[in-house]
Amino acid sequence: MEHHRVANTVSGTVGGHVVQAENIGSVHIHPRPEPPPRPHQVRSPYGPFVNREPEFAALSAALGRVETGGLGIVVFTGLGGVGKTELIAKFTEEHRARFPDGDLYADLQAYRHQGGVDLPALLAGFLRALGTEPPAVEAERFTTFRTVTAERRCLFFLDNVEHAAEVRALLPSCGLVVVASRRRLPALRTVGAEVRQLGPLSATAGADLVRAWLGSERGTDGELAALVELCGGLPLALNAVGSQLLDRDNLPLGRVVAELHDREGRVAVLHDEESDLGPTYDLVYERLSPQGRALYHLIGVHPGPFVSAELARAAGVEQAGAALTELRAVHLLDEVVDDGLDDRFRAHDVVRLHAYDRTRELPGRVELLARVVAYFRGRASLADRAMGARLRLQDPSGEGLPGFASYPEALEWLQAERANLRAAVEAAAKQKWHGEVWRLCESLWPLYHGRKHYQDLIATHRLGVTSAQWDNRPDAVVRMRNQLARAHFERKEYALAAEQLEVASELVPLVTDQRVVGVLYETDGLLCLADGRSARAAERFALAREANRGDRHGEIVQSYNLAQALIADDRPEQALAVLDEATARAEEPERDTAMLVKLPLVRARAYRALGRLDLAVAQAEECARLASGQREYAKAAQAYTLLVALAEELEDAELAEHTRERLRQLRG
Repeated sequence: MEHHRVANTVSGTVGGHVVQAENIGSVHIHPRPEPPPRPHQVRSPYGPFVNREPEFAALSAALGRVETGGLGIVVFTGLGGVGKTELIAKFTEEHRARFPDGDLYADLQAYRHQGGVDLPALLAGFLRALGTEPPAVEAERFTTFRTVTAERRCLFFLDNVEHAAEVRALLPSCGLVVVASRRRLPALRTVGAEVRQLGPLSATAGADLVRAWLGSERGTDGELAALVELCGGLPLALNAVGSQLLDRDNLPLGRVVAELHDREGRVAVLHDEESDLGPTYDLVYERLSPQGRALYHLIGVHPGPFVSAELARAAGVEQAGAALTELRAVHLLDEVVDDGLDDRFRAHDVVRLHAYDRTRELPGRVELLARVVAYFRGRASLADRAMGARLRLQDPSGEGLPGFASYPEALEWLQAERANLRAAVEAAAKQKWHGEVWRLCESLWPLYHGRKHYQDLIATHRLGVTSAQWDNRPDAVVRMRNQLARAHFERKEYALAAEQLEVASELVPLVTDQRVVGVLYETDGLLCLADGRSARAAERFALAREANRGDRHGEIVQSYNLAQALIADDRPEQALAVLDEATARAEEPERDTAMLVKLPLVRARAYRALGRLDLAVAQAEECARLASGQREYAKAAQAYTLLVALAEELEDAELAEHTRERLRQLRG
């Protein structure tokens, strides 16, 4: 019998898997996992850079420790505007290749609230950037962060640090941590940090910097030296003055120096360490156009860190786009990069302080602040309403402002403006604009609950409770206290949640809308579920559903909760019947998208309880698909986590690995 030899040959370019063998049985080819994300969050340097060799040497020494698997910490302290951020940006750009796992940035000022920093929220951002979904329990994020960074070499830039404890809490297992602070932080030497004070530029270095912009023809050496001295050797101040010199070729350098000299001896606008910068920024301000000054006034009045053309127009700034361009040109504003969002800008802290002092006696200051708060309340209300039907005590607002085309777009805007929105709540409370406060809080519920910003929720809703009381709105007081209770519940602070419910229940006789009473039944039901009283929980959710009779969305929400209680009470068949009815109602002509995302996950749990794992898998996959489409990442993560458990029960290794990969991608 003749045997024919078969030869396998491979030629050309091969981009995937290749298997060659004499006898091939079954072959399982697993897709190559996606590499973890490599974030690049530290901004690029802006321009010429001079006179920082000792600081670069300190960073390079710390980097040497990192490359042997250790942790390097370098702290730069100094005046605002002295160039700390530019130094770190320059170093990162030159050495980015030596951080194969990326560079991450956090401005602690954006997370600071009433003196403290929301460290769990900051770590959540770091973990997502590194491809890991942050745990829902905030305390677990710190250990997860140390685990995730144990095998990675990253640079972490912590900006606007005020206390050593903030840095200690955020230290990774390895990598380079660079800190910028306007305060001296000697205590960080106890964790091995190199702490260096960054001083102003010398007269020679400052002159070199200005010459790099203006060229060698403009101004004498004496004028350059005087300019550097009057600007305190601070690159930020030199940038501001230098930009105006570049824009006006006919403006003599000597004239600028003379004008700055004229201001010596007057009362400085800026205080404390930055007091000598007042004259410099006065000069920049006085050369702004009328619309540029109007935008500068907005920066001084606005309680939050970010401004946009849309906010400026709503606040009454004419030619807002041109004003933003003008202030950017003189380095009074930096652009904030937000993918898919309108351009937003942030002023340096020194600029904001100067702008604040310029507007303290501004006629119409309170009216300008009122327009700012009204803008954020209106836009938040529009965003909230774009995210689906739910109980709202306030009338629609935001007339004349642009709306949102979709649920994801609205949620992303709320997230991007989170610091501004919190600041608007606090400013309104300080002005005793009570109606604005609780209405803003009500609109922020989908952001705070959906993205798990419970520290923000608690801080703002405490103000919301007080404002609703002053506004004589018992229904709003109940609503605020219930949302506070939900935040404590999610943080597993069950006693505090129950306390809020008890106080809110005292106002029930004054509330005419039974749906408001229903939210108390709902939260009480969740507390019953948490401590194992599933039958009692089912009773409370049934009462909540009855209180929402006639409100389609409210009935669907409480059916969703009731089904979960029935599953916990070992009644999955009843749960499926409740879910079928709720789904049919949610699919009525005006689709309840928010609930159609959530219902399949509970149905999957019911099928799992019945042992019908194939149907459970299908429902969990449907929930993951819908939640990802709506950018409900926490809900999608819950669905994938359930899918992994189902795959393990089915002993389906391929499904388990595929789902784990999807979960990793989602966390990225």
